[in-house]
Amino acid sequence: MAYDVVISGGRVLDGTGAPAFRADVAISGDRIAAVGRLDGVEAGEIVDATGRFVAPGFIDCHAHGDAVIFDPEVQLAALRQGVTTFVLGQDGLSFAPGSAETVAYASRYFAAVNGTLVDGPLSVADVLERYDRASALNSAYLLPHGTIRYDVMGASSGAAAPDDLAAMLLRVERGLADGAVGLSTGLEYLPGRYATTEELAALSAPLGGLPYVTHMRAYGARAGTGMSEVVEIAKLSGAAVHVSHLHGPADLLLPLVSSALDEGVDLTFDTYPYLRGSTILAMVVLPPSVPAAELDRALDMLGSRELDAWWPTLAELWPRLTVSHAPGAEWAEGLTIVEAARRKGISPAEFCVRLLIDTRLEAGCVMARPDEGPAGEESVRRMLRHPSHTGGSDGIYVGGHPHPRGWGAFARFLGRHVRELGDWTWEQAVVHLASHPARRFGLVDRGLVRSGFAADLILVSPETVEDLATYADPRVPAAGVSDVFVSGARVLAGGALTGGTPGRALRSR
Repeated sequence: MAYDVVISGGRVLDGTGAPAFRADVAISGDRIAAVGRLDGVEAGEIVDATGRFVAPGFIDCHAHGDAVIFDPEVQLAALRQGVTTFVLGQDGLSFAPGSAETVAYASRYFAAVNGTLVDGPLSVADVLERYDRASALNSAYLLPHGTIRYDVMGASSGAAAPDDLAAMLLRVERGLADGAVGLSTGLEYLPGRYATTEELAALSAPLGGLPYVTHMRAYGARAGTGMSEVVEIAKLSGAAVHVSHLHGPADLLLPLVSSALDEGVDLTFDTYPYLRGSTILAMVVLPPSVPAAELDRALDMLGSRELDAWWPTLAELWPRLTVSHAPGAEWAEGLTIVEAARRKGISPAEFCVRLLIDTRLEAGCVMARPDEGPAGEESVRRMLRHPSHTGGSDGIYVGGHPHPRGWGAFARFLGRHVRELGDWTWEQAVVHLASHPARRFGLVDRGLVRSGFAADLILVSPETVEDLATYADPRVPAAGVSDVFVSGARVLAGGALTGGTPGRALRSR
């Protein structure tokens, strides 16, 4: 039998958790055709994998590539870490389903996170059609609750009336029929913050085994409040749940995870291997009284003296914030709020207010945690060792000085947490980063090196894989993954993009 490609001489990590084994992997079309000793077979191309692992492509369970997945720099950043699939539509905010007005709102409010895509109206089917075969990466899409709520209720902070709930539920059902792989929420963002537990449970009821994916209402010391709501939503709706970027403190979080599992909740979570976070500046610094979903009102409040008593409460926060995205003030990107304010000769609070007004709330930031250091690192390690963990970068690719996690998270999992620290074995790493995420999102033909599965395959050098991006220099691609296949087509060869765009818009089941 002749094959299109045979990857020969490598050790296969098949995604089941079984020990690596010496085998060749054959590709025909977009599928894995055979796994085993294939000496002497005919093939259009033979790729030598001697000294490398052959593994299923990794699935980034939390990526913000919604508008930038078409950018070759973003594709290279992902592929050089072994990531072949982005799960998009995170944190309850993306571009569909929605009217032209809703798409414009989502583009503007989350521009520092997802990038901009301003042409609407858009259905989930429309978005998936745009993604299909337009990138080197596969994409899966979550229904964003905040977008759906805005499409029905605008920026309203009120509870959903029965008619509102029925309209939102219709959009959920249509989106699932179009191929969405779950429902996401961002309960610290707007307008998702206004939703009640009952609203979220009602909208999660049609998921049918797909996950309710949540940026919870509270993290850190208040994570118990957020997790309690997650468990209640799971019980009321019957949905599986997935908690986004669940970091630390592990002493608080791990008992909450164990308690939910003991109560029968099908729960997973993702964690990225860094201590600092990144988001829109407005979410971090504005008080709840500012209606950031209503841009003109928010800007009027910022331009008045109405918030004068608020800013002194943030004195300890300013040194921990680094500007990541500042359209029109690019000189400030990479500087802390304190450093940028010093250059302008004004206070940090005054600089922050000016930045928010000048960028029309589009500014983004990287935020250091108070517990940076050995205790924080140990907390992250304990979280990622939990069997319910899946890999997610929370990668944001917008801005001149973004968080390095979009360029390094998965390579850091392998180089630091497998090779250096031993938090996982290589076999466990592939379960956490490929097969477990595939199960979570209903991607039944991904995540394993098995005959008949989609040929999303990566070649990993175990001795050299590492992250190279840093907080000071965040856009440096990782090392150690130089050859990648997506849907049977070689998209990375010798560490360089081939120019192919075989990535599929994936649908559950």
